[in-house]
This record gives sequence, structure tokens and C-alpha cells, in this order.
Amino acid sequence: MTSYLFTRVRQSFITLVLVSMVVFAGIRALPGDPALALAGEERSPEALAAVRESYGLNDNIVVQYGRFIGHAITGDLGTSSRTGLPVSDAITAALPITLELAALSLLLAVTVGIGAGIVAAVRRGKPEEWLANALALLGLSIPTFWLGMVLVLAFAIAVPVFSASGYVPFGTDPIDNLRRMVLPAIVLGSGLAAVVMRQTRAAMLDSLSADYVRTARAKGLSRREIIGGHALRNSLVTVVTVLGLQLGHLISGAVVTEQIFVLPGFGKLTIDAVFTRDYATLQGVVLCTSAAYILINLLVDVAYSVIDPRIRLGGAR
Repeated sequence: MTSYLFTRVRQSFITLVLVSMVVFAGIRALPGDPALALAGEERSPEALAAVRESYGLNDNIVVQYGRFIGHAITGDLGTSSRTGLPVSDAITAALPITLELAALSLLLAVTVGIGAGIVAAVRRGKPEEWLANALALLGLSIPTFWLGMVLVLAFAIAVPVFSASGYVPFGTDPIDNLRRMVLPAIVLGSGLAAVVMRQTRAAMLDSLSADYVRTARAKGLSRREIIGGHALRNSLVTVVTVLGLQLGHLISGAVVTEQIFVLPGFGKLTIDAVFTRDYATLQGVVLCTSAAYILINLLVDVAYSVIDPRIRLGGAR
């Protein structure tokens, strides 16, 4: 187990270093002069020269990258040219909102997707499977922005059960927080629930037809033990893979949902940075998103080893 974890952590660290290089080079390749954005309205040659000297823009790219990594390790991601505040503070304020939205969406997707997938596999060829497949197809087909507007019209305007915009921290008012986060979570989690349902159904059908399930039936195990203890556990490797990949998409794909429901999260921060050419904020946002992807994939690898020991032993070699 230790060897397996060490190998995965080492690979993740190397990937993170390579990603940081790509992010740094990509931001520098964007059109426009960063000094113009940092100088604001003071566009005189003297002001531009002072900005370049102050931010080290006159140094070669290797020196700039080394300075960027050194500061990033200490949590210093630069200063926003739009607000004048540290980028790390803006990310710290926006990220918990997106993480809460992603967690609620993931909870919805896991509960509905895995449950519907099990039912569709166990009741194959029955009305329950047709209904689950129809709902999954619907969830995959409906655009996020359209579903968001429909839910707002139905449950925030016509029947004002939930709030359509804004954010209240959970610690301040848990009830109001959930009233504002339920609709965005449904919008963001519906597509993922459909994907999880389809993958769970396919994996469960393979497991239910495997030899070890027939052996379990021959031993006289109950239906619940066969489905929960044998078929489902061996199907979870596929499901965990999908969840790991989609969780990264939830964090980065919350841009549209946060715009619809006016949530001051990671997505809105990214959009604002793009439109105002706030290079420091954009660089910090992309780096944090990439690090989240790498961390999620590492956690998925660890989950593999817990679900199926054969993966742990094979990876250690």
C-alpha cells in the first residue's frame, strides 16, 4: 500500500510541476501587454517602465517562472490588477462557494445515479429500466442554461419555494443557504446523475452475469447480499472513475450555473478575470483548477486500492 501511494503521489507531483509550466507559459502567450493592464489609466512610457520593473516583467521567462513558483508555494499568487487585492484572498473567498455547489451536485448525482443504475440493471427489460433510461437521456440532453431558467421560473417565481440568486454562507443561515443552493445543485448535478446512472447500469449488468455472482447464488446467498456485497462493489471501480473525472468538470463547469444564479463563486471569478484581462487572477484560477484535477485523480487512485486490492498490488509493481 505504501509503495502504491508513493508512486501515485510522485506522479501527481511531476504532473503538477508540468502543469504549472504550461499555465505560466500560456498566460504569457495571451495577446496584450500585462503592463498595460497593471498600469491602468497611467499609460505614459515612464509609468509602463515602472510597472515592468516593479513586477519583474523585464526579466527572462525562466527567472519569472522561478519567482512565480517560489511565491505560489507560500500561497502568494500575485495581486489582482482589477481590485488591487491579493489573488489568494479572492480565491479563498470564491472557492468554498463552488466547492459547496459541487458537493451538493455530487451528492445528488451519487444518490440518484447509483440508485437508478442498480434498479435499471436488476429490473432489466422491465418498466423501471425504461423509466431510468428515459430520465438519463433527458438529463444528458437538456442544456444547463435552459434547465436553470426553467427551474427559476417554476420554483423561484411561479412557486417561490427557493431563491433564484445570491448566496448566504451556511454558517450564517443554514436554511437560507440551502434555499439558494438547491436549484443550482439540481442544474449542475442532473447531467452527472445521468452519466453515473448509465455507467452503473452497464457495470452492474457485467457483474451480475459474472461467474462469482453465479457461485454466490449457488451458495444460497440472499439477493441483497449478492447485489450489494458482490455485484455493486465490483462495479464501483467504473463508477468511481466517472465520478473522479466529472468532479473536476463540476468545479470548472460551474461557470454557467453560477452566472445563472448569480453565485459569487469560482466561475464568476474566472469570467471577471477573463473580461478584465486580470492576468494574475486568471493565472491563479487556472493553477488552482489544475491542482484540483490532479488531487481528485490521486484520491480516485486511492479509492481504487480500497475497492479492489488487485489494483493496489498491480500498481505497486
